[in-house]
Amino acid sequence: MNVQCLIRGEKAKSDSTLLVRELEEKHRYLKPTAPLREHCLIPTVMDKDPLFQLRVFDLNCWALRYLSKLRQERIALIGDVLDQEEFDLALLQEVWSERDYWELKKKLSARYPSSHYFKSGVIGSGLCIFSKHQILDTFLYQYSVNGYPYMLQHGDWFCGKSVGLVELKIQGIVFNVYVTHLHAEYCREKDAYLPHRVVQAWELGQFIQHTSKGADIVLLGGDLNMHPEDVGIRLLRGWAGLQDSFTAAEKVEGCEDGCTLIPTNCFTNQKEMRFYPQGIRIDYVLYKDSPQYDVRCNSHVTTTGTVPGKGIPYSDHEAVVATLSVQRKGSGKALNHPTVEPGLVDILNEARMEVRVGLLSAERQRYSCGRMAVLALLLLLMQGAMGLSSMFGRTIQPFPKFSFSLLGLLAVVVLLISSVLYLFHTIEVKILQGTEEQMRVGLQSLHDKLSSG
Repeated sequence: MNVQCLIRGEKAKSDSTLLVRELEEKHRYLKPTAPLREHCLIPTVMDKDPLFQLRVFDLNCWALRYLSKLRQERIALIGDVLDQEEFDLALLQEVWSERDYWELKKKLSARYPSSHYFKSGVIGSGLCIFSKHQILDTFLYQYSVNGYPYMLQHGDWFCGKSVGLVELKIQGIVFNVYVTHLHAEYCREKDAYLPHRVVQAWELGQFIQHTSKGADIVLLGGDLNMHPEDVGIRLLRGWAGLQDSFTAAEKVEGCEDGCTLIPTNCFTNQKEMRFYPQGIRIDYVLYKDSPQYDVRCNSHVTTTGTVPGKGIPYSDHEAVVATLSVQRKGSGKALNHPTVEPGLVDILNEARMEVRVGLLSAERQRYSCGRMAVLALLLLLMQGAMGLSSMFGRTIQPFPKFSFSLLGLLAVVVLLISSVLYLFHTIEVKILQGTEEQMRVGLQSLHDKLSSG
């Protein structure tokens, strides 16, 4: 009996040992190894760590030769801050003198080995980019409408307002970086340039969409000359899918509400500030990530007037510094498809209405110029008939010779100017009609996506 119990005990012990070993073997094979961890859809702590940070500097430099105050001193200060701070990117506008650009380039060549100056228009676009990283490609697109050549006091038409694009590759990630400057507002109560600025915002959004398909991350900086709630900004953000660094920032420093035109700036036109005691935000840094990479704005900082230790500011605008962090997304997020916001339909309808208002105005101006050209032509024909009748001895008595010649010269000048303006406004009408048609197609596409989704 004792021998049988002993044999049974040893057998039970052996069975339990085999069971433990079997469980250990199964447990060993169920443990996730390092290669399996890389394919896991749940992001690890290391996946959440940013790959790198990007510091972006944006400033409208207000550097027009002979007209901008203390231009050379301010350009030197801008060069100093760029050299000291070592930003990854500096997006500058209104650098209208190539000499100023070359001075900055010479001063910053060690910190920013790559740079590009965008040329357009009569006096230039004023756009340039300085980069710590190598610029792989560049492109410039000039907006199809940009004010009127006869508005000499404004001068936007002569600048050839444009958007400049540079392509960068940072740690294997392709960046499309855009810098732009849209048409100025001048008078918010009676803004004659609002349709042109809406068209520029639409073209900017379209340009970004069609040129950034091969890019991982999109960055846009510049003076957009629009308040954050304006239809052009809402259209640009909604249509191109851009995020505003100010609203998305984890930390905001500088001027209240991120304003870049403030009354305390000694170069600011105080008449423009009378309805905005806190200031206006018209300079932006916008960005867009991709299914593979996530971009977050860590901080959004603006300057607040005079340069520390100096008695003058960098410009009549305040500078914007946005610090962005880039991190890789989990593979599970790459399968998500972008959704269409229903509010974008209302924004696009509002923008289309502004374009229609501009179209009606352009048609009226074209009609007025055409009528003036016809009247000038009739006057020339009448003068020609009077001159011929005088030559053949008719009884019609012409004007005195000097007055007759002066009147003929005036008619020729009016005919030429009105004809040129008629052609200019005809082009404007065609562009506005084309933009409205593009928006109509975009609206139809949005309706289809909303109805199918």
